[in-house]
Amino acid sequence: MGYVDVSGVGYVLPDGRQLFSEVSFRVGEGAKIALVGPNGAGKTTLLRMVAGDLPTKTGGIARAGGLGVMRQFIGMIGDDTTLADMALSLAPPTVRAAGERLAKAERAMQADPTERAQIAYANALTAWGESGGYDAEVLFDTVSILVLELSWDACRDRPVRTLSGGQQKRFALEMLLRGPEEVLLLDEPDNFLDVPAKRWLEQRLRESTKSVLYVSHDRELLNQTADRVVAVEGGSAWIHPGGFASWHDARYVRHEKMEENRKRWDEEHEKLRQQMLMYKQKAAYNSKMASRYQSAMTKLEKFEEAGAPSLPPKDQEIKMRLAGGRTGKRSVICEQLELTDLTFPFDLELWYGDRLAVLGANGTGKSHFLRLLARGGTDGVESSVDGGKHTFVRHEGNARLGARVKPGHFSQTHDRPELVDRTLVEILWRGDDNRQGMDRHEAMRKLDRYELATQGDQKFGTLSGGQQARFLVLMLELSGATLLLLDEPTDNLDLASAEALQEGLAKFEGTVITVTHDRWFAKSFDRFLLFATDGEVTETPQPVWDVR
Repeated sequence: MGYVDVSGVGYVLPDGRQLFSEVSFRVGEGAKIALVGPNGAGKTTLLRMVAGDLPTKTGGIARAGGLGVMRQFIGMIGDDTTLADMALSLAPPTVRAAGERLAKAERAMQADPTERAQIAYANALTAWGESGGYDAEVLFDTVSILVLELSWDACRDRPVRTLSGGQQKRFALEMLLRGPEEVLLLDEPDNFLDVPAKRWLEQRLRESTKSVLYVSHDRELLNQTADRVVAVEGGSAWIHPGGFASWHDARYVRHEKMEENRKRWDEEHEKLRQQMLMYKQKAAYNSKMASRYQSAMTKLEKFEEAGAPSLPPKDQEIKMRLAGGRTGKRSVICEQLELTDLTFPFDLELWYGDRLAVLGANGTGKSHFLRLLARGGTDGVESSVDGGKHTFVRHEGNARLGARVKPGHFSQTHDRPELVDRTLVEILWRGDDNRQGMDRHEAMRKLDRYELATQGDQKFGTLSGGQQARFLVLMLELSGATLLLLDEPTDNLDLASAEALQEGLAKFEGTVITVTHDRWFAKSFDRFLLFATDGEVTETPQPVWDVR
């Protein structure tokens, strides 16, 4: 069985800021430990340190057992990565190395089928078998049938970008949960999963004998699966020995105790300071008091050197000011719209101010529907006012936007390659075709409302998933969009950020369409569109979660 020991670990950001320090906890054999905390506190960084992706310069991390890792973004949408590449990336290191060697030898033999290339291929094939490659292929086939209902030979060369986010996550989870690794690191494993898949994940985690360290913001999944909670906040971490259901109360009690300890420290500090000043004053006209003054000075210095108890971390105060604007009475009109190979024809009419939640299982076409509207519908263009680029969505029938409707799209995968290597201040300073630029002072004011001022000079690609999500919402705020198309916007947001988004949407003057599997978030919408697995698209009076 595997385990992870984290002892006194710290991490310093490239700009010299301490992200966290003195983090210690243990993931015992078979334990399910949840990492929770606000966006940007360091949860993903901590997982990457445990995985060995980042060096451990302070403290130590010990592991036993094979290690399987699923990162927050699988990172394969938008390129030519195949399912075989993805499966191999999730395999044990020896299998992965042998697989890469075999693929390279196969390409070389196809390009130049000399005897030397054939011998190299034969040797690579032998190494593949010796590393456990054929057993891995059995696992690949099992998982592809479970997730895609296709054999491995039928789908191994399929581009990963053709799978929905939920299918990608489900494939990766099945690979890791069925694989040989005894320790799993899962960063937001429930993102992109529909509700039945989330329930499946809850059951599989409870049943698994593997040791699992994971990050999630889904309160139901945390409640159902976490043995213990490690809270990363305030520049360090603390352990709650109970499950998530009692964590909030434990955090409240802990913060109260921290405040009380700090209050007592401040009172004692003031008492010692006043005592020192008294003896200083007396020593000025009575030399016999000099020793007492010196003693009081020493006592105060030692007290201050020991340091004050930490205050509770400051709660986030995120203010999203999504403005919108007046449009025509009808904002979206769909007439016999059929998403090719995904849905049957359906009609839909949305009015200015409507709030529509799009529900359904993974792979039913929900994200395609949003991307079609982001382009402006049937006769639209490639980019929406948020600046993102949207590929053509094959369809029949018509989808139109009403007068003065300007779509702004939030992608569930945050796939904005043009932003990755630019800092937040630079992005805001330069502006784009739909958004005016601004000076640094104004940019920092905007970022501060989103609790991102500290990250102003960080590159977008280095932010946590939640920080990226908040910045993308800020981009929507500045774009002047009057139709918000939100694809799983709460997936990477912590609780405070998700509540700020909901408050911002409540004040938004325009129409909102969101794809969501967030049962809490969906309660704030008044219309519901269900994409069923049989291709039917219908409105329902209430959210429908059991979609399989």
